[in-house]
Amino acid sequence: MVDIFSKRDGPRPEDVQIRQVIEQNRGLITKLADHLSNGRYSNSKKPRATPQAEGLTIHIGGSPAAAPEPEARIRVTPNDRIIAVDVHSGRQLLHFGDIRATGNATAFKLATADNSYVAPLDDDIVGVLADMDGVTLGAAYSAADLAADIGRRLNIAPEA
Repeated sequence: MVDIFSKRDGPRPEDVQIRQVIEQNRGLITKLADHLSNGRYSNSKKPRATPQAEGLTIHIGGSPAAAPEPEARIRVTPNDRIIAVDVHSGRQLLHFGDIRATGNATAFKLATADNSYVAPLDDDIVGVLADMDGVTLGAAYSAADLAADIGRRLNIAPEA
């Protein structure tokens, strides 16, 4: 045999009875709560006055500090990229090109569309640096020398 217990609709009879007892004795319960709390129970039930805006100082934060003007420096990165970085933030401003190993020599490839760069340099910068594309690097002409030459042509100091 199987007994099926289903949930009743509404509250249990015991709950209804205890709620009625509490409601019938609400005055006595409040009086006892006030006596035990020195009146704080009734005071906590009273509506509180809403705060007034008079005399308050409302401060709306000012605009953020203006970012300093970017100060560019030429840097040769550890992975042989020649870039211009902002001294203050460290962010990359321009990518001039890469130092690539071609056979037994190392050469500088300018960041142009002809050299398959996705984000090529502006035509103004390419015009100034065009003759440096394909420059061979070695003991006599290092990556630091290349960065210094690029900096001289663009009036940007190399990173110290």
